[in-house]
Amino acid sequence: MKIRVGMGFDVHELESGRNFYLGGLQLPDAPKGAVGHSDADVLIHAICDALLGAANLRDIGFHFANTDNRWKGMDSKFFLKEVTRLLEEKGWQIGNVDCTICLEKPKVNPHVEEMKKILAPLMNITEDDVSIKATTNEKLGYVGREEGVCAYAVALIQKA
Repeated sequence: MKIRVGMGFDVHELESGRNFYLGGLQLPDAPKGAVGHSDADVLIHAICDALLGAANLRDIGFHFANTDNRWKGMDSKFFLKEVTRLLEEKGWQIGNVDCTICLEKPKVNPHVEEMKKILAPLMNITEDDVSIKATTNEKLGYVGREEGVCAYAVALIQKA
């Protein structure tokens, strides 16, 4: 069996007065929201890059450029579903994803199970195959100053 691993990273600036989307959810308790061309869901973007990288299919910006008005304000769940389709078209099946979100506020842990329920079906995997962790940056750097949010993702894919 052929397997591959990919790694993804994404970062977005945070700004007051914006909705905050993370893992396909709008978090109602967020004091700031992410700035981006689409809905700026940093977790989904990192997952997409991990999957695309594992399959050697470039990155999210190649497929969904932030200069293309078709993607302006787009729900990032669309991107993840499309990335899954691209992988399946090439004969790849997603094994699992492991993600880490770096954010000071709001607390992510109360939302993890709901995020997994949203993300797993988009990738045609079980909730048990989606790991989501969160950490603060201990008040250091742009994350610590609450100026931005970032996410890391690792994905395992296998030939179907």
